Amino acid sequence: MPGSSSSNPIQHIVLVIQENRSFNDFFALFPGAQETATTGLMKTPSGDEQIALAEHDLLSTCDFGHGYAAFRRDYDGGKMDGFNLEANCGAATGPYQYVNPSQIKPYWILAQQYVLSDHMFQTQGSGSFTAHQDLIAGATIINASKTKSLVDWPTATPWGCDAPPGTVTSLLVDKGSQIKYDDLGGPFPCLTYHTLRDLLDARAISWKYYSPPVAGGTGAVWNAFDAIKAVRYGSEWGENVTDSNLQVFTDISNGQLPAVSWLIPDSENSDHPGYSGDTGPSWVASIVNAIGQSSYWQSTAVIILWDDWGGFYDPAPPPFFDQWGGLGFRVPMIVVSAYAPQGGSKLGGRISHTQYEFGSILKFIEDTFGLGRLGTTDVRAHSIAGCFNFSQPARAFNVVPSKYSRAFFERQRPSYRPVDTE
Repeated sequence: MPGSSSSNPIQHIVLVIQENRSFNDFFALFPGAQETATTGLMKTPSGDEQIALAEHDLLSTCDFGHGYAAFRRDYDGGKMDGFNLEANCGAATGPYQYVNPSQIKPYWILAQQYVLSDHMFQTQGSGSFTAHQDLIAGATIINASKTKSLVDWPTATPWGCDAPPGTVTSLLVDKGSQIKYDDLGGPFPCLTYHTLRDLLDARAISWKYYSPPVAGGTGAVWNAFDAIKAVRYGSEWGENVTDSNLQVFTDISNGQLPAVSWLIPDSENSDHPGYSGDTGPSWVASIVNAIGQSSYWQSTAVIILWDDWGGFYDPAPPPFFDQWGGLGFRVPMIVVSAYAPQGGSKLGGRISHTQYEFGSILKFIEDTFGLGRLGTTDVRAHSIAGCFNFSQPARAFNVVPSKYSRAFFERQRPSYRPVDTE
């Protein structure tokens, strides 16, 4: 594989990106995880009140606020007590919950066997549009002086070059002593900043963005690269960027898995509160099982993460703020690999307490394939290389049991809905 390190046997990196869950929402009860809680603080006119977190099923009927304004209210100067202000579905206590572990059993099995990160933070305190840009570019900086960054989401869909005329974005503007929120002051969402695609193409290293079909039969509405002009209007659109996420199963079976992949679920399988069901954990398990039972197991790292906190309570405040609107809140990350370090649990798993951000994933990709740096948050971030031990023998793969099979997803009719709308 061009550019790969002789000491690092990884030749394929698959980012499996789910939706809108805080770390505490999924792993509040996970043994050994740090800064978890079963109670939280709720801001009231008479002062903070402590509230017990309710145990819930994965299927959630409410989509809580999770834009930049919601992030700042939830954070409340580090008090982490404003989550009740985002309960836009009735009871203010809604965000104060965690998911019953039995509802997300495949995630817990993977976390128990491999590496669970309990300090992965979003790059920005914002929603899914910027989160997915951060996962291809490390930031959403749009000017040379690095003082303006996209935040929140465009005013219309599709989120990218296919948006209707007149679509605009919002910005965070670094004013030196403060960050100004410039509502709707940003450009049309067809962007020219560099992404990992530029670094990968420069080294002739393969990549693919597997996105589900949406309204009209294409992946354009919900695809990070639809916002990247060079990709949307280049030959890679329709080749490196797919209109079916199920293509990943075919590519694994046919020995055509690219070096770097981003994998986006159908909305039904995304874990997104409000309109997804209970199939998300099985969807992820089916991807891991497909790789684990193939010839790719010993050369592939699967990185599973959730793009933003979804408005759900988390007790851990972001460790710092930068001029680009971050860091945001904690989200779960599970790293699955034959070279995941053997930990202390009886299943061999390990918890990483290292502070990571989305740029940490980009940095690992860059170092694995000798790409150099994009020059965004990948420069400062700690690489997730600490989630691997390449000096140990490759671990055997154990099939992850799940409620729904790979065949279920291959037969499933697409919902044709965008995975998120904010």
